[in-house]
Amino acid sequence: MDIIDLSIIIIYILITIGIGIWISRKASNGLDDYFLGGRSIKWYYLGLSNGSGMFDVSGTAWMVGILFLYGVKSFMLMWLWPIWNQIFVMMFLAVWIRRSNIMTGSEWILTRFGNDRAGKASHIIVAVFAIISTIGFIAYFFEGIGKFLTVILPWDLAVHFNGSVFLNSEQSYALIIIFLTTLYTIKGGMFSVVATEVLQYGIMVLSGVLVAGYTLVNYTDIQISSVITEEWKNVFFDMELGSHWSGKYEVFDKLINTEGYKMFGALIGMSLFKGFFASIAGPTPSYDLQRILSTKSVKEAAYMSGFTNLILFIPRYLLIGGIVVIALMTLAPQMIHNPALSGGDLEILLPTVINFHVPVGIKGLLLAGLLAAFMSTFSAFVNAGPAYIVNDIYKKYFKPVATSAHYIKVSHIASFVIVGLGVFMGFFADSINSLTLWITSALFGGYVAANFLKWVWWRFNGWGYFWGMFAGLVVASLQFVLGQSKGHFTEGTLFYELSELKDIYMFPIIFSFSTLGCLLGTFLTKPTDSKVLKSFYTNVRPWGWWKPVYTELQLEDHSFEKNNNFLMDMMNCAIGIVWQSSMIVLPIFLLIRDYPKMIVSLVVFLITSIILKYTWLDKVRKIED
Repeated sequence: MDIIDLSIIIIYILITIGIGIWISRKASNGLDDYFLGGRSIKWYYLGLSNGSGMFDVSGTAWMVGILFLYGVKSFMLMWLWPIWNQIFVMMFLAVWIRRSNIMTGSEWILTRFGNDRAGKASHIIVAVFAIISTIGFIAYFFEGIGKFLTVILPWDLAVHFNGSVFLNSEQSYALIIIFLTTLYTIKGGMFSVVATEVLQYGIMVLSGVLVAGYTLVNYTDIQISSVITEEWKNVFFDMELGSHWSGKYEVFDKLINTEGYKMFGALIGMSLFKGFFASIAGPTPSYDLQRILSTKSVKEAAYMSGFTNLILFIPRYLLIGGIVVIALMTLAPQMIHNPALSGGDLEILLPTVINFHVPVGIKGLLLAGLLAAFMSTFSAFVNAGPAYIVNDIYKKYFKPVATSAHYIKVSHIASFVIVGLGVFMGFFADSINSLTLWITSALFGGYVAANFLKWVWWRFNGWGYFWGMFAGLVVASLQFVLGQSKGHFTEGTLFYELSELKDIYMFPIIFSFSTLGCLLGTFLTKPTDSKVLKSFYTNVRPWGWWKPVYTELQLEDHSFEKNNNFLMDMMNCAIGIVWQSSMIVLPIFLLIRDYPKMIVSLVVFLITSIILKYTWLDKVRKIED
């Protein structure tokens, strides 16, 4: 690595840690300051922070690999998360969530189910889910950053003990970066997280622009067209994927056939089914929810969520598209002659391109930007996860009265414990892709049913929530264990078949178990107290099946009106998904020089933006906090 690039990276790390520690004094006034920034941070800073937190290096490496292999339509594989849950949050969920005025997602649950035994059970299970999902994401980051830095940096940091490898280089690099990021995160809480993430977002945008500019200057339209086909550029698809590659590059079609996504129509159909329920269920109890709860008001929560969508996708896909173009021009010709590469790990495309095919200076900024992407997302989870341990378990059930300094000290310990468990889980993960699919399909599959029903059905109670979440967590955890142990099962047995099943196709199974738990828990126990339901419905104003509660409120106050915005909200979500998709494909078409499709994408973006101005933004401006 050139000294210029290395200097840029070292300066970035020192500035980031310095800012995080310097600003940490603001977090010492109490848990509200530590975990939510005292609800004093401006909404656009929180939006930048939220966007930065979603710009992670593990996800970026995965997206580079799938864009390289599947072409433009690969952006739909992002629906596995689903990325358009941010649209649902923007359109109505941010407003519903922020009206609660509490600190964490599990504390919010008490406003829905009350503080009796059923309410406490639901409160505990969502805190447990938040902690498990945080640990899962830390494992995901551990796997991604280690693989990335090992390809990039020249030093062998393997640790040997008694003649055998105790830690390989991937693990050593990951541990160093995780330790440094954890240090400033636990020191300053939300203030440090937001301050450093705003800086990191700027670096990531600059990196994306520089890489995109480099590809536009360095490669011609003819060079790019000689590698990719019209099908590679095509957004639309049939039930089964056709040939994406031609000529000498047809070897990549064989790789598509082994990836498990050949039946693309079925996969996208499953993603849409899962995505709708997952999106209405609302954000999982993690950093995204913490940003909503950290805003000053209900109106600013909506602004922040909309701003997050607007700033995230174009800069990110300038970077991803630029890296893929470089990979197509430089690595694809090598890969077709190297079976180990053409049938191997596409997650190393990102670090390989940066290491060997990006000029000095840009390389250093790009590495700093991707380190920023990792550190911002990681720090967001490290801030969010311990809030559930400290506020929802330790403070509520073990030590309800203590000083702010005591609770902040406990949160420091909780942070180290969660990071340690996440790293431990990361040692046993196969790949970024395996963790991505497990988190998005299996783990979140156990979250969807209970959190969908909590919004829309008055009869759904705390025990239904508890057993629905518990059933989902058990089956999702079993799926992870089976997936990591598949080499130990005999072919043809049930366990072998389950371990071979793609996580996305496990979603209906996990969703069914979770729904059964929800229904049995609800109908075998009494409804939630009427006072709790009326308070929740009056405050949050969700749409759905709330007629008995609405009828009672109408008898008490004839002026009370129910939420009739379901159709408008769903229409806005549909428009928002198109709006979001246009921001993804626009930079890709620019970088592969398909200018007609780029113009179509731009026109779609402008039209949907104008529509949302009238159907969403004007409505938000009228909200009374």
